[in-house]
Amino acid sequence: HVTSIPFEALDVQLGLVPSLEPDAIFDKLVRRRRGGWCYEMNGLFGAALEAIGFSVTRLSCGVMRQDGGDERMGTHLALLVACDGTWLSDVGFGGSLLEPLPLAAGERHDAPYTVSLRQTDDGYWRFSEQADTSFGYDFRAEPADEALLVAQRDWQASHPASNFTVNFVAQKRHPDRHLVLRGRVLTERDSEGTTAHTIGDAEDFITTLADRFGIADPRAHEIWPRVETRHRELFEAAA
Repeated sequence: HVTSIPFEALDVQLGLVPSLEPDAIFDKLVRRRRGGWCYEMNGLFGAALEAIGFSVTRLSCGVMRQDGGDERMGTHLALLVACDGTWLSDVGFGGSLLEPLPLAAGERHDAPYTVSLRQTDDGYWRFSEQADTSFGYDFRAEPADEALLVAQRDWQASHPASNFTVNFVAQKRHPDRHLVLRGRVLTERDSEGTTAHTIGDAEDFITTLADRFGIADPRAHEIWPRVETRHRELFEAAA
């Protein structure tokens, strides 16, 4: 899944709220060959696992909860899957995990990342991905608060302070490297390090989405002015 379907939030940039309904997610990601964010990616993957007989628990997770507290809970959907033990299965966090991770303290190298699980002092599990920086989320090994997931989906899809409304993001995982397009900046990370390239114009943007991420949606033209403006704001501020 992670090497075939890109993580992307184009719909949010277009002013749309991505659906949580399984049929709508299947239509978008499979029939229309688009990508999606965690609620869609893990929603689809969890439904597929259940359809072939696996026991799946949806998880309400808090991205970087150590910084933002419990208000971050529900900002990410992940899965626990029972199969000769219990496994954290997550195809919707941008692609650091290449395979499920046993629900036990430990770490593993999924090049170019080191991924790990540990228990926090207040009883949560913490997943971390480590490369240039550390990023991750906390969760309890219990069924998700579905109302909280809906509320956080709505906030992230529409609030002006949401990372997804502020800036366009797409990610694509390969077995040995990871591509991230954030606004106009295309970053490629592998075991040798990280390289970055700035997208030149709207046509370059559309071509990059199609060729590097497999996202062929003509509506992407509509968001280019916002992408360009946001890039200018960020880099002029930095200068």
